[in-house]
Amino acid sequence: MLNYRADLKAKARQLRSNMTDAEQKLWYYLRRKQLLGIQFYRQRPLGEYIVDFHAPEIKLVIELDGSQHQEQDAIHYDSVRTAYLISLGLNVMRFDNLQAINETDSVLEMIHQNIRDRQSLLPPFFQRGE
Repeated sequence: MLNYRADLKAKARQLRSNMTDAEQKLWYYLRRKQLLGIQFYRQRPLGEYIVDFHAPEIKLVIELDGSQHQEQDAIHYDSVRTAYLISLGLNVMRFDNLQAINETDSVLEMIHQNIRDRQSLLPPFFQRGE
């Protein structure tokens, strides 16, 4: 389990209660191990940040970005954040909120393929069937 700042726990709880439409839509498909039996957590504190979705078994983070993430300051912040998450050994996938809402099947297919790729890197006793 990755450590996190204790003060982020309450903020993560608040974010889980106020998910965006895009987060709610994607969570509908990620929850309850629906995607290849992988457990995802939402609004999870990891280190210095709170990530939208985290699958610790395969070290995958999924982030959904709203339009504010296209501003110059946000682009820099996101790149620093992504580099930090990668330094923890995590794979980070980023999608635009509109992609998650309007192209859900494509987003899920990309996540599905990423999971399959990550699972193929696991030792055989950690791999799951479909």
